[in-house]
Amino acid sequence: MSSTAPAITAQTCVIRATHKQKGRTRSLAPETAAVRHLHYGRIVLDANDAPIEFSTGTHETGLIALNGAATVALAGATYRLERYDALYAPRDHTVRITPGEAGCDLAEISAPVTGDYPAQWVPFSEVRRDPNLHFAAGTPSCERDLNIVFGKNVQAGRIMAGVTFSKPGNWTSWPPHEHGRMLEEAYLYIDMPAPGWGLQLVFTDSEEPELVAKVSEGDVVVMPEGYHPNVAAPGNSINFLWMMAAHTEVADRQFGVVNVHPAYASVGSGLEAAHEKK
Repeated sequence: MSSTAPAITAQTCVIRATHKQKGRTRSLAPETAAVRHLHYGRIVLDANDAPIEFSTGTHETGLIALNGAATVALAGATYRLERYDALYAPRDHTVRITPGEAGCDLAEISAPVTGDYPAQWVPFSEVRRDPNLHFAAGTPSCERDLNIVFGKNVQAGRIMAGVTFSKPGNWTSWPPHEHGRMLEEAYLYIDMPAPGWGLQLVFTDSEEPELVAKVSEGDVVVMPEGYHPNVAAPGNSINFLWMMAAHTEVADRQFGVVNVHPAYASVGSGLEAAHEKK
């Protein structure tokens, strides 16, 4: 574990209902939560809203469509983003977002970088066809559908992201694992309509968890370090967009390089498929 990681507390690691405000909003940043590099916000526009435009500045930025659709202009090209499609925008670029006929709801993930990486469009249909990016992880009581949207398929400096869908009542991120020396992470809970909910744990000592939080649609939990399993309430799924930022640009940007809790080390992480050649 990193001795310099921010403290794990409910005040610094839990942000509620990030999906309820319209426009471009910012929910997660080093000034407001237990992160050093990772930023997260939401872009929610109705069909008749004017396009919004912003500069990525010193940040690389990932946009992932959660609902609706949008047309995004970037670096002289335009891209159509529908559900779970994604777009990587380099630093020092202007992004212009026009909502589709049913409006749009985009997650905006970013982190400061020094490198210049190319703009890249990631259709979710391509992710689903790639067995190194889409696979079932875990055993029956913790099985989940894992999709890597920004991983080794995208050139980037710090950010990685994807979406995970559990089976009803299942655990995910199990067996417990951590990667605090290389990566900080946050979960944004999605596709969990009321009354669906789950429990998220974050701990460095399994006997005394620093955080046990009930989570619902739109909530975010930050994992600056520590093990971070979660579980869905019976009859419901726990589904989330996971987002990570590497501490060291490029070198630490590695998915699935984790430390499994010693009590479960013989089981493996469940993430091995991301590294298999198929």
